[in-house]
Amino acid sequence: MALLATLAPFSIDTYLPSFPEIGAELGGDTHALQLTLSLYLSGFAITTLIHGPLADRFGRRPVALGGLVIYILSSLICFSAQSMEMLYVGRIGQGISASAGIVIGRAMVRDAFSGAEAQRVMAQVMMLFALAPAIAPVIGGYLQEWWGWRAVFAFLVVLGLLLLLLIWIRLPETLPAAGRQTIHPLAVARTYGRVVRSGHFMALISSIALNFAGFFLFVAASPELLYRHLGYGADDFARLFLPVVVGLMAGAMVSGRLAGRLLPPQQVVLGYAIMALGWVLNLLQAYLLPAAAVTVIGPVVVYTCGMSIAMPSLTLLSLEHFPTHRGTASAVQTFAQTATNALVTALAVAWLAQSLTGLAWGQGGFMLAGIALWLVVGRSSMGRATG
Repeated sequence: MALLATLAPFSIDTYLPSFPEIGAELGGDTHALQLTLSLYLSGFAITTLIHGPLADRFGRRPVALGGLVIYILSSLICFSAQSMEMLYVGRIGQGISASAGIVIGRAMVRDAFSGAEAQRVMAQVMMLFALAPAIAPVIGGYLQEWWGWRAVFAFLVVLGLLLLLLIWIRLPETLPAAGRQTIHPLAVARTYGRVVRSGHFMALISSIALNFAGFFLFVAASPELLYRHLGYGADDFARLFLPVVVGLMAGAMVSGRLAGRLLPPQQVVLGYAIMALGWVLNLLQAYLLPAAAVTVIGPVVVYTCGMSIAMPSLTLLSLEHFPTHRGTASAVQTFAQTATNALVTALAVAWLAQSLTGLAWGQGGFMLAGIALWLVVGRSSMGRATG
């Protein structure tokens, strides 16, 4: 389940080191290159709303396998692209198909586990999921240095094929036939209507999306951050992403260890406290210290640790609202998170990445908005957890 979910961050982060060469060969400027990321995220976000009901009707496994077939074909289009327009088509296809993995992965965890065990498993899945954003740009940087940008998309084709084989052999179906839901358009529309009218659910998933946006801002801005502010090259992406994965995995490990000891809302509060510390450190370094890898990246590591502590609990608290439509609920959560990331990439990165202070304030703005939403629903979540 975790490997299936990692397809999305691999699709985002692996080709970031290749931006300059892609632009030079295909004639794309900075805006055109950012558009390849925005189009991927837009396709990803929209089709989550399709994959969720499909997974609730036909089961998790067929949707996962079908998504992987489309992903492999789309990666081949990217590999063979001779123009920016052809690359756009392939990136949209990658987004449309990769979204199935993360929707289905979350739903399957809740299908198979409950209570503290579900929290521990979600944390374990997140630990593996956290490896992808760290490893992907490192792999992409080396592939770019050795063989050029097309090797990056060849790697994604091979990754898709390996996952297709692994899931075909190893992944069981977790949704029993008795739990299947209708896919009639009116029924699906009514279900989505109930989901989006749930203020508590929407506040929880919006909080998750905003927390992640505070981290994703640095992922989307990584070419500017590394090339411009820190003066590094394509094979230096490990300087940013490997420390970040330590923060993500440490937070997920803490979340798993605390399952059954702290209630999920208490873990969320702890996560926000650590995220706030990371943001304050980020502001201080941006205003007071010269740009260096340790000072710029260290606060991001602290932030991601707190985010990783809070996210499993926030996810489980949100999915509890719709136990018979977890695929649909997971789809709405994924849509909210991915749509937010797309807006961050399209509207915020070019503006905020011009300075380290801009990135720090952008991170803080997203985090404070997430905290505000949590304060609205936190007391209710505490009662739900203890009830």
